[in-house]
Amino acid sequence: MRIRGGRLPIGRNPAGASDEGTSHESASGAGTSAEGASGDGTSGEGGCGDGASGDGRAAGGRGSAGAGTLSSPWARGAAALLAGALPALAFPAPGLWWFAYVALVPWLSLIRTAPSPRRAALDGWIGGIGFIIAVHHWLVPSLHVFIVLLAALLGLLWAPWGLLVSRLLGGSPSASRAVAAVVVVPSGWLMIELVRSWEGLGGPWGLLGASQWEVAPALRVASVGGVWLVSLLVLAVNTGAALLVADRAARTTACVLLVVCALSVAAMSAWAPRPTGTGTVRIAVVQPGVVAGPGSVARRFDRGEELTRSLEGRGVDLVVWGESSIGAGAWERPETARRLAELSRRVGADLLVNVDARQTDGSGRSGIFKSAVLVGPDGPTGDRYDKMRLVPFGEYVPARSLLGWATSVGKAAGEDRLRGDRQVVMTLPDGARGLRIGPLVCFESAFPDMSRSLVRDGAQVIVAQSATSTFQDSWAPAQHASLGALRAAENGRPMVHATLTGISAAYGPRGERVGSPVGTDASAAQVFDLPLARGSTLYGRLGDWPVYGALAALAVLCAVEGLRALRRPAPGPPGPPARTAHGSPGRPGH
Repeated sequence: MRIRGGRLPIGRNPAGASDEGTSHESASGAGTSAEGASGDGTSGEGGCGDGASGDGRAAGGRGSAGAGTLSSPWARGAAALLAGALPALAFPAPGLWWFAYVALVPWLSLIRTAPSPRRAALDGWIGGIGFIIAVHHWLVPSLHVFIVLLAALLGLLWAPWGLLVSRLLGGSPSASRAVAAVVVVPSGWLMIELVRSWEGLGGPWGLLGASQWEVAPALRVASVGGVWLVSLLVLAVNTGAALLVADRAARTTACVLLVVCALSVAAMSAWAPRPTGTGTVRIAVVQPGVVAGPGSVARRFDRGEELTRSLEGRGVDLVVWGESSIGAGAWERPETARRLAELSRRVGADLLVNVDARQTDGSGRSGIFKSAVLVGPDGPTGDRYDKMRLVPFGEYVPARSLLGWATSVGKAAGEDRLRGDRQVVMTLPDGARGLRIGPLVCFESAFPDMSRSLVRDGAQVIVAQSATSTFQDSWAPAQHASLGALRAAENGRPMVHATLTGISAAYGPRGERVGSPVGTDASAAQVFDLPLARGSTLYGRLGDWPVYGALAALAVLCAVEGLRALRRPAPGPPGPPARTAHGSPGRPGH
């Protein structure tokens, strides 16, 4: 412990110091002493990195609030694992969207009482493991024990966040540190979501803002800054709530900050640009349902054909089948194209089907592509989109030479699929008023940039083809279908989510649900009258600006901490030892 301007006094603690004699250092991980400590034991204001409050308790130290609880490392680790898993309840299928605004409070409260920076980082890491496993638990049948390894690796992203939380929320935060916490802690979380969104790490599944897919004000926020801005606001509310329960002195500031968040949402809901309606389009989704056993591929095609015939005379503009709706062998037979063309003539609309077969793309590459193919009355029109972002382990094995053993443990891809090299906007015939559609395949609907790019290229409707039959009885189908609401609201364009086995759904240009979704227990053809819209949202114009804002906030924090470190005087040489009246070195305590 260092006290600026003198040596450590011996004997009774000065007024205002704790009984434990703890220093004014924050246990945030910086390891620096508080600047401007006054003689009565209180610290001066130091911005986002100021010292502990006047009660002399160090952040997370023995004298801090909550000390003595969870003293066992194992108990603390179990608490961190559980606290990290809690936010999963806000996502479908539980769908407790309101819980997202307080779900992180236990985790934040635990980290702020960490007795050391190392423990704060460990609490962040273990909580991150709990979060990844809880949000992706439906992958266990496919990945088995491998999911624990993946969660441990991805959980490391939360270790620096743990240090950040401890630094800003530890001890008794001042008003300036509380304000900084509500800005910087969410910014740190957003960086984790950004890194996780890389396809090689699994893609942007389980972004906290995605839990708000059915909340109209949150969808308005998404139209301004995408799912990223929704995540920031959810984290800001959690941080403010953690401040409310953490320290009495910070409650007033926390209440003001929560009111600011509410007013910000209200302002965006009232003044953000809204898409302008331009009519409707009728799109049908064909969901054959679960078809298992020998010959399932052929029988699923037959069921899709039967359901499509039932649409005759209903005036649809487009019929959408789910992902892998046509097997590789069937697609290679001329008879398949003839049957699909006959369906198109009978219904009076083009069909958007999906095949998983060996093909050759425009650049001459041959291999297994997962492709969305448009079929008209005369057969395939030539419009085809090859999936660009593949599911790790499901459609390819990263670093197969090292991780190929995963195919023997779970249901990893035995052969890597090939990627498409560009997005495609398809134009329907004049009979459908030249409607322009932007296809996505499977979890590509989780990537905000892909749907935004399609809309910028002129797509009037976003169409996602998916197949979650492997995870039929889990939370995955509901989570996947909910992403369509966010993509629609972000871009001000309607979206259709078509699957083989459910859940199939449709959303209007404000993210509102259109019609009734087709559940996982249904085999049906559903028609949706989708409202079309024109104009662009703020997110469509500006893109991922909340991400850049979060980066700027973290850069400012680093700059402030760097300046404080430079301005802090270096420790001087130790003074001469105290001497007794007899001239011998003094011995403290004697």
